Amino acid sequence: MARWIFEPGHSAAEFAVRHMMVSQMRGLFKNVHGSVDFDPDDPAEGAAAEATIDAAGIWSGDDERDAHLRGRDFLDVETYPVISFRSTGVRCIGEADFEVAGDLTLRGTTRPVVLAAHYLGRWRCPYWEGDRDLGPVTRIGFVATASIDRHDFGVSWNAPMDRGGRVVGDAVAITLDIEAIAESDMLRIEAALRGQ
Repeated sequence: MARWIFEPGHSAAEFAVRHMMVSQMRGLFKNVHGSVDFDPDDPAEGAAAEATIDAAGIWSGDDERDAHLRGRDFLDVETYPVISFRSTGVRCIGEADFEVAGDLTLRGTTRPVVLAAHYLGRWRCPYWEGDRDLGPVTRIGFVATASIDRHDFGVSWNAPMDRGGRVVGDAVAITLDIEAIAESDMLRIEAALRGQ
């Protein structure tokens, strides 16, 4: 089974949650690390995935809000610095579509989550480190979505508004954009960089 290593600079986790009853507040985590076991020529066989996110890396475009999201009301990143996902099963539901069941750990709580994943393809691409071309490498890509109830993970801060409204909604929509490089290519690149 081929293993693919996330390219952190091109992988991200985005989230969206209802805000002030009238809009969606969006944010993201860049530099998602992880791996996928996946055979593009036999995608239904033996696929698996795992990912880790530095919780302190949250970005919503507002420094004050990001500091609040890092604090104890939300992610409590000093106590729980890592968000992680590990698949427990993958089911092929179409030519390029999969259900990825797994365990999501957020704020020290682990709950089952199912991702709807779509395989975007495989391509030979250049790989540059500074001004040095170390490629080509083989890359694959996925986009995956899920929805969670933040209260299931102990993220329950809120503030009331008039007429029964709330500042923050309960459901959090998650979108993962994953670009991964064949592990064999990554090992070759690491060896080349060590031999500089």
